[in-house]
Formats: sequence, C-alpha cells, structure tokens
Amino acid sequence: MWIEILCGLVIYKVLRRIFNGDDAFPDIDSSDSDASFVVASRLEKIYGGKAFVGLRIPDADAGTRQHIDVVLITKREVMVVAVRNFSGFVTVGEDGNWVCTSDKKHNPPNHPDPVIEVSRQIEVLESYLERRGVTLPKGSIVGRVILPHPNCRATYSISSQQEVISFDKWSEIKPESKGGFSNWIKSAVGKNEMQDNFYEKLTFILSTSPMWDRLELKGDRNILGEFFEFKANQDDMQALRNVKRTKVGRFIVQKPSMLGLGRSRLQVLYFPRDYRSEGASSSQLKEAAPVKPSTEVLFQPINSKKVKKFKLSSIVSVTLSG
Repeated sequence: MWIEILCGLVIYKVLRRIFNGDDAFPDIDSSDSDASFVVASRLEKIYGGKAFVGLRIPDADAGTRQHIDVVLITKREVMVVAVRNFSGFVTVGEDGNWVCTSDKKHNPPNHPDPVIEVSRQIEVLESYLERRGVTLPKGSIVGRVILPHPNCRATYSISSQQEVISFDKWSEIKPESKGGFSNWIKSAVGKNEMQDNFYEKLTFILSTSPMWDRLELKGDRNILGEFFEFKANQDDMQALRNVKRTKVGRFIVQKPSMLGLGRSRLQVLYFPRDYRSEGASSSQLKEAAPVKPSTEVLFQPINSKKVKKFKLSSIVSVTLSG
C-alpha cells in the first residue's frame, strides 16, 4: 500500500512538472502585498471610487519617493491608507513605536507608528497634487491605519485612535456605510458636472503617478517591487526582446500548449505602452513567440534587498510602472 502511495506522489510531481513547469515559489512572504490589494478592493466596494495600490509619490523635500499602501479616491473624499498586516498582540513601546508580539517571534521587532507615517504621507501627497495642478481644500484628505489580520489584537491606546481601524471594526463595516465621508468636492467646486471633472482629474493624476511594479503569481499571490529583466536562453530572450518597460505596460502568461513530444511552451501576451496617455497601456494585445516554462523573471520585492528569480510557469501577470 505504501509503495502505491509513494508511486502515486512521484507520478503526480512528474506530471505537474511537465504540464505546469516548476511552480515552486522563492522563499518570500507575499502576505503584506496581498493584504493591500484585498483592502483596496473592499474599500472600493464599501465606498465606491477608485483605489490605487503601491504608489511611490515623489517627496520634493526629502528627495526620495514616499511609499503609500493604498489611496482611495471617491467623489466625497480622499483616503490615504496604511495597511499593517500584523498578527499577534500589538502594543506601544517606550519609544512610541508599535510592537507586535506573536508566539513565533521571541524578539518582536519595532514598527514606526503608522499613524505618524500616514500624516507624513498626506503632506507628501498634497504637495504632489499641487505640483500637478490640483489644490485640495484643507482637511479634505483623511488618513487611516487598517489592521486587517484576524489574529491582530491591539491595545486600547491603539485601537481607540480615530485613524486606526482594528480588525473588529474592519469586519463590521458594510457597503452601505458612508460614515466619515463628506461631500467635500461638491462644496469645493460647486456644480455636479464640475464635481465629476474634479474626480476624473484626481484619478487620472494618480493613475499616471509612479507606482511599484506588480507581480501576480499563481494561487492569488501578489508581490510589489521592481521588475528587472528576463533570464533565459538566447532563443527565448530573442522572443521576449519587445517585452520591456519602455515598450510594455503589462504582460500576462498564458497556459502552456503542447508542442511536439511532450515539450511545453508558455505564451506571453503583452500590452504595448501608449505614451499618448502618459505611459498607460493600450488595449491592443500582442503576442511574443512561445518560450520555455523555465524562463525566469528577475524581480526585487519591496521588502527585500536582493533580486529574486521567479519561473515564468509560476507567473500570472506582471504590471510595469511607467
């Protein structure tokens, strides 16, 4: 019986390798990026509007780029959101930082106070919007820190802050709830048609703002970071010669089709970048020549100092910033 089970496992792994390639992921945690996309999607369902994930807003004063987890734009308000996917008991340390204690960590790390971080992000975003021709009314941007992990338990000194949305609060918010939002755009610009134009201008500015690249893996995993290049043999590199940041806004990987005697290939479909829309991708889909599943993508996640290798067979799509 045990021999039959072992043979079955071996056959399963062999067949999986033939049809899907090696889908083993690098040793990397995608939970933080996944949480940001889940939060963004739910915010859109609750309040409407458009959410942007992984913005890299230029900070003119610091000469760097400020990372913002999520920005939600609606016709009522702008919300800057810090997503902290903490699991464990969260307290405030002596230095004012947040400390997340879990059973897995004997020396829990300190995290900068996200409420203070969000306040700084609001300042940077307001300054950036002004440089692009939009001045928002004072106090029209709100900051929120969302703790979406079900195992996160924050002390009262944290959860009682107006900016903090604990897991309990987050799970209770319903789509029909509009609490905390005001019709600030209407009061600022007047007529409804002007309100719509103002909203459209805001969403256009953020849609054309610097962002992290997005790597979507099989299993509904998302990683934010920076795409570098492909790594493959000479023939496959030639097939992918047009799939580069200067020419492409997004590419997707299609399921392999069998060619010849059991040799699989992957089809890479890409959207050419349309610079007439300030770097956005056009709707015209093009195909690259089929390549081997062992072709690799070099990608550096935002929480890593090293460039990681991802096999093309494990990738669903890659979105490239302009």
